[in-house]
Amino acid sequence: MNLRSVAAVLFLMGIAVCALAEGTRIWEQSRFDEFEKGTARGVAIRSTGRLELAPSFKPLATTPSTYIWSIAVDARGTVYLAAGAPARVYAVTPDGKSTVIFEPQELQVQCLVVDSEGSIYAATSPDGKVYRLQRRTPGPQKEKEREPADTSGDKAKAGGDSGWTASVFYDPKTKYIWALALDREGRLYVATGDRGEIFRVDRRGQGEVFFKSDEAHIRALAFDPQGHLIAGSDGSGLVYRISPQGQAFVLYSAPKKEITALAVDDKGNIYAAGVGEKHAMSIPEPPAPAGAAGAVPRPGGAPGAAVAPAPPLPGNIPFPALGAVGSEIYRIAPDGSPRLLWASREDLVYALGFDAQGRLLAGSGNKGRIFLIHGEQQFTDLLKASASQVTGFAKFPNGDVYACTSNLGKIFLLGDGPQAEGTYESDVFDAHIFSRWGNVQVRGSGAFELWARSGNVDNPDRNWSPWVKVGLHNGSPLGVPAARFVQWKAVLRPGQPAPQIDSVGLFYLPKNVAPVIDDVIVQVGARFPPPPPKPAVESFPAPAPHPEPVPQPIRDHQAVAVRWLAHDDNDDQLVYSLYYRGDGETNWKLLKDKITEKYYSFDAGLLPDGGYTVKVVASDAPSNSPETALTNERESHHFEVDTTPPRIDDLKAYARNGELHISLRAVDGFSAIKRAECSVDAGEWQLVEPVGQISDSRTERYDFILPEPGTQKPKTGDPEAPVRHGHKSAQAAGDPESPPATEHLIVVRVWDRFDNMATAKTVIHTK
Repeated sequence: MNLRSVAAVLFLMGIAVCALAEGTRIWEQSRFDEFEKGTARGVAIRSTGRLELAPSFKPLATTPSTYIWSIAVDARGTVYLAAGAPARVYAVTPDGKSTVIFEPQELQVQCLVVDSEGSIYAATSPDGKVYRLQRRTPGPQKEKEREPADTSGDKAKAGGDSGWTASVFYDPKTKYIWALALDREGRLYVATGDRGEIFRVDRRGQGEVFFKSDEAHIRALAFDPQGHLIAGSDGSGLVYRISPQGQAFVLYSAPKKEITALAVDDKGNIYAAGVGEKHAMSIPEPPAPAGAAGAVPRPGGAPGAAVAPAPPLPGNIPFPALGAVGSEIYRIAPDGSPRLLWASREDLVYALGFDAQGRLLAGSGNKGRIFLIHGEQQFTDLLKASASQVTGFAKFPNGDVYACTSNLGKIFLLGDGPQAEGTYESDVFDAHIFSRWGNVQVRGSGAFELWARSGNVDNPDRNWSPWVKVGLHNGSPLGVPAARFVQWKAVLRPGQPAPQIDSVGLFYLPKNVAPVIDDVIVQVGARFPPPPPKPAVESFPAPAPHPEPVPQPIRDHQAVAVRWLAHDDNDDQLVYSLYYRGDGETNWKLLKDKITEKYYSFDAGLLPDGGYTVKVVASDAPSNSPETALTNERESHHFEVDTTPPRIDDLKAYARNGELHISLRAVDGFSAIKRAECSVDAGEWQLVEPVGQISDSRTERYDFILPEPGTQKPKTGDPEAPVRHGHKSAQAAGDPESPPATEHLIVVRVWDRFDNMATAKTVIHTK
């Protein structure tokens, strides 16, 4: 072995030793799933594991309605909201002033669009209609010319002094209206359920069925750059491309049951969001990036996952895909090839849109998060709205993006620039043991600050130490009091370069506590199989985080098996020593030390017959210095060892009148006699009972009579029936037709309570 190989071996051995020695530890956060456990305010989290400033996200208005289902923006920058509970259409000016411009009698205003002239088309559900809302113009004559006749007979009305008129534009006479879209010629497309129809309506309000699907619902609409209508269904999760002539082609059958949102970029890429389990994935799947805990490695979900609900009942329109678990986003390229772009087990995507740079945005619930999708399984947890679901996006010509939410019904302005300040609070870390906190190790750049605090309860609001600012140079002390729990906070501010944090590590030293032995169990007459051979040193195995389970002992009359349960709150590696002490003795004697398993067996013959107790001593010395190492011990229950067989004395036998009279004495030095048997002339063994019949003493006398073989025919009966003192056996050994023997071989055997056996024999002669 050359010098370089020796150095490598020593290096790897050092790694193994360091892994075994606990001592100083580090709590480090650098992955997406680790950062996601914290609380971000104005801080975005990349799937690759990075904290950075989120874009500005300003709440513009809060409405009285619980749900906002759809959002649109006109050329003036006014935002329009389709809302429910109560059903209204709101107009929100850029300065945040909100006005009710329409109040229908239906339960929900489900969707809306704005045409090039500023007219609003709003659809209601259930059993709804499409209304056209128009601004009033000065003069009664102009208003009369612009306002279409209201032929519905409904009591829908424009809101108060809003300056808007409302009239029924088209009635598809169907249960639900889910989406609206306008083509380049200003024709309106109406996606409906429960017959899965799309209607096309001209500017005069004359409509007809444009496309009939075999799905129950058409849930989303969009146009591609070529003017084809893109539609998503609920039932089989189909994405259609429909020509202006109404000829449809299924672009993709998604693994999910329902397509909840569609978006098309300038290059013709179609993005579709799906929820609800349907069948296994059939498109190629990219590998998930390391640390992207929110990513689902295989779309389609596990068996038993919840699916999207059945279509809503009249009068009760639930939230889209209520109860569904997880969602996926697919990208369908202009050539028609599909690809899984993003997946999550927790978040349900309700809206898709684009930011000022044309990057894909996904609005989700039920945590109100907005994700920025960079590529295949590359994303950023961008923003968190103060509502449960993000349900829609609308983009103003200047690049500003508006987002609407439900639970509560709000509207937000997503700006192009960063937040003025962002904060991130880590999850509370539990060291499990009272610990001293050392230096901090930070990897990042730009303008940010780091703070820390500690406490001894898991809730930081319950009298923790105050926040302490921490130096950003590696090796800066954390500066918080010794405690069990700790938390850090980062404050990010704009600058050049932009602030980012890739990892934060806190060093700490837990106070060493003694190991605990929970129980010690001794099993006499059993042995553990030998442990598997340990690998050679050259393999450098990493220490197992948890010990292997204790093997099952096997029966062995000449062995004693001891096993114990132990744990260490520091997770230190433990080593054990085993001691024994006999009844009436004072000192403990070492049986075995340096035991790394939680079991041990030994030959019972090592101990003289008698009563004993064993003691297990656990030490955490392998993980601590000699000055700080601690031990603990526990004794077993009392047990007895007896490996010496009993003794048979005074075995006598004689024959008289066709009977054998046999007597003996059985003596054991430690335990009571358990059982005795006798055999004549190699015949079957017969149980015999002592004088007094109860076998309960270390000395037992036996005096019994057996029929002499060959002197009479055997009688029927139980051959195992015991022969009692003064009674004849029910069966005699030997052949009744053969002549009487002139001698007989008498063999007896005796057991003690520990199943040690002794045998003796004698030969008698008859006349």
